Amino acid sequence: MNARDERPLTVRLKTKKKRTVSQKRWLERQLNDPYVARARREGLRSRAAFKLIEIDDKHRVLKPGGRVVDLGAAPGGWSEIAARRVGAADGKGKVVAIDILEMAPIPGVMFRQLDFLDPKAPEHLHEMLDGGADVVLSDMAANATGHKKTDQLKIMALVEAGAEFAREVLRPGGSFLTKVLQGGTDAKLLAELKRDYASVKHVKPQASRADSSELYLLATGFRGA
Repeated sequence: MNARDERPLTVRLKTKKKRTVSQKRWLERQLNDPYVARARREGLRSRAAFKLIEIDDKHRVLKPGGRVVDLGAAPGGWSEIAARRVGAADGKGKVVAIDILEMAPIPGVMFRQLDFLDPKAPEHLHEMLDGGADVVLSDMAANATGHKKTDQLKIMALVEAGAEFAREVLRPGGSFLTKVLQGGTDAKLLAELKRDYASVKHVKPQASRADSSELYLLATGFRGA
């Protein structure tokens, strides 16, 4: 191979007039992310699918025939994995999902475009479920402001709302998995989860970017409302 044929391992973009530095960095990160490339190869909606795959491979929360709620589902990375693992497309389980953004249909997933913080959202989810749930998933994230304290408060509001909803719909033995930020899980919320679940732990799958402050809080063995 001569020098003309050699290419750098890292893709770098030139900054265009209409592209900010932060946008350029995000695009470079996407282009060089092995999980993004793998998701494309395997026909998955997003790299986030691998986070749920890793967590479920280790902790086994998605069981055949299970009933799952996916909060903040778009573009559908978690919903499609949940549907496969519970057998929703074959009528063996059920997956219901909501997001403020649109989401293309997924076999076996019942989706509604709705803001989870809308007061009517829990009622709609109850109607879609038509019964209890075995797993509540939440990969919801608020738009970042760049101010650490503000961003922490915004994501904790989502976590608390998700935890309250899970407490309402989960069957005994059920699980709640939610995104949090490193070092910021509220002590009061943790105490409540430990009261309501047999096991509560923080997990960080390898598919989460190393430079990201995101963690996941996994609560299993719901004791019942």
